This record gives sequence, C-alpha cells and structure tokens, in this order.
Amino acid sequence: MKRIHEELKKLATSSESENPSVTRILYTKEDLAARAYFIALCEAEGLTILVDAIGNTFARWQGTQPELPAVGTGSHIDAIPLSGQYDGTVGVFGGLAAIRYLKSIGFVPTRSIEIILFTAEEPTRFFIGCLGSRMLSGQLQPQAAEKLADKDGLLLNEVRTKAGFTGDLNGVVLAKEYYHAFVELHIEQGPRLEKEGLDIGIVTKIAAPSSLRVKLIGEGGHAGALLMPIRKDAGVAGAEIMLAVERIARESASEDTVATTGIFDILPRAVNSIPKEAYLEIDLRDTNIETRNKALSDLQNEIAAICKRRNIQYTIEMVNCDPPAICDEKIVNVVESVTNELHYTSKKMVSYAYHDSLFMAQLFPTTMIFIPSKGGVSHRSDEYSSPNEIEKGVLVLALTLKKISE
Repeated sequence: MKRIHEELKKLATSSESENPSVTRILYTKEDLAARAYFIALCEAEGLTILVDAIGNTFARWQGTQPELPAVGTGSHIDAIPLSGQYDGTVGVFGGLAAIRYLKSIGFVPTRSIEIILFTAEEPTRFFIGCLGSRMLSGQLQPQAAEKLADKDGLLLNEVRTKAGFTGDLNGVVLAKEYYHAFVELHIEQGPRLEKEGLDIGIVTKIAAPSSLRVKLIGEGGHAGALLMPIRKDAGVAGAEIMLAVERIARESASEDTVATTGIFDILPRAVNSIPKEAYLEIDLRDTNIETRNKALSDLQNEIAAICKRRNIQYTIEMVNCDPPAICDEKIVNVVESVTNELHYTSKKMVSYAYHDSLFMAQLFPTTMIFIPSKGGVSHRSDEYSSPNEIEKGVLVLALTLKKISE
C-alpha cells in the first residue's frame, strides 16, 4: 500500500507547471503521459485494459463469475491550472492500491472489480465538467459532445482523434446492468473532517450543480463626458448581479444552497472608459433540486429586473443543470460497517463539490469515501492529504470492494 505515495509523486511530474503545482489538461501530452503511466501500472498487475472513444480508461480485475455486473471504483487525473497532487488521483491510484491489497491477502473476487480513469472531470478544456462520466451515464449525448469546442475553437472530435481516441462516441454509454455498485475514493476538498478529527467521510448526497453564462451589453463612452443619469454601464449591472447571486443563496430556504460568481469580466478595461460589456459565469448548487431550481428562477428574474432598470441588454446561457445524487443506502451501510470494523472515526456527510460519482449514481448504486484535506484546501498547489490518511482511505475502499464483490 505504501507504493501509492511514490506513484502519486511520479504522476505529479506529468504537468505543464512546475512542482509543487500540477497542471494537466485533457488530451495534452502531459495528460496522455499520465494515462500511459497508469495503464502500465495496471498491466503490471495483470489487469485488463479497455479505453473508450472519449478516453475513459477501464482496468479490470476479473472475478470468478465475470458474467455478473462488476463493482466499479475510480476517479480522474486531469488537473486545473496550478492545482495540487491529490484531487481525483487518490481515487484512481487508490483503486489500484486497493486491488493490490486484496491480492496480498489472498482474496479472489466473485464479481470483477474495475477501476475507471474518467476523462476530464474538470471543465478546463471544453468548459463542461465530468465530460467522461456524463457520456458514460447518457447525460451528454454524442451529438451534443461533438459540438464542444475549446478556447482555440478546436472541436472535441478533432482534438480526441489527434490524441488517439478514434472510436464511435455512440458506444461510450454504459448499460444499467454494467455495474453492481460504484464507490469513489476522494479527498474531501473541504475542512469538516480535519476540524472534527475524523478519519473518513461517508457521502450520502451529492449536490446538484448548475452554471450560467451571462452577457451584458450596455453603452460605452468617456468616463468624464457621460453624466451618471444617462449611463448604461454594463459593469455596474454585472456588479449588482454578482451581489444578487450571493443574496439569493443566503436567503434560500435550504442551508445547502451555495452560489458563486467565479468569472466577472468587463470591456474595454480602461480606467477612463465606461464598461460597454460585462460577462459573468455563475455556479449555483444544492442537494435539493426544488430549492436549487427556485434559486435559479429567482436569479434569472433578478437579472431581468436589474437589466431593465439599467437599460442593459442581456443573454443568459444555461451551461448545465444537473440532478442531485442520493447515494445508495446499502452501499453507504457497507462503508460504514467497514470503518467501524477498522475502528476508524467517521461521519455521514454531503458532498457539495460534484464528482464523476454524481453521474454514475444516475445508473448505479453509488457512494463516495472522503479522506481529510489539510486546511480544507483543494485546487491549489498546497492541497494535501497525509500518507496515513490516504492509506486509511485505501483500506476502507479495499474492504468495501471486497464485501460488495464477494
């Protein structure tokens, strides 16, 4: 089990940015090198490798009854610019470490156990998160995927083909009978486990994410020549919308409602020029789809009112509006029984970040296992989970997979 720490360090060298940060964008040479490294390790353990048309990579330990639906685990290895070494990677390489452990104790599974390296959990390249798992679950249709373009205007099919993934996208979606269950090991990416001194988080719900792009068109002009009563300032309208985002989330009937304006840009960005355009990207999520949708509706109405009052033209693009996931009670109970048997401290908790498991849960009984994140930090170069915390997570995953696959 100790090998995982050196493997994560080596994986981190496949990066566009210098240590300790990691930048690994979909279909770049760094991404392809990281994939090749993982595949080589899996093949050395005798696992069977399958790669689909979008790049989702499956590494299977065949059970004694391979005709039965398999038990799945895994996560992602892509990394946003200047992020850390543990997001996603602990789940992928932890799955391999779990299989090694089970082999070391002489266990032979009845159901096959399979690791998935999901393609592009991060939205960095094509501006949509969980690209691979969306397609596996049927939440993103091939026709829509083919229209995706990166910041340089390159279409998904062109980029994936150049990277060596040339199959038919229609073959990516999985049948509902493919997995008996799916369990993802992941760092918490928040402070709760560390603050409470707990070893393991057992996820019961994954929040429903949605995101919007808002474009505002006003009228620019000289900052000194246009008096305040006649202005159509797109920047000020954007600022008011940004405050409305925060207020609507705070006033929601659900304590789980969170909203963030992650991008706010204006043009022409000159100190003596009134902003004629503004652009916002807004993330809004909740564990309850009804309160999430109400907050979305309230926000859209607020944007309309602000723009009407300020004589601003606007467009709203709904980028995604995904359902929440309720984790399977039986699988949650298995994880809980394993943590109790190991005498680890744990709690049941909600994942407010969304993961590939959100989409796997649309098809299969699913849960997630969280380990502590130092300081609650993630998506930064100082993201950290200790070797001891990782090994505890791997052991819980291994024994959970054992129970489910017997």
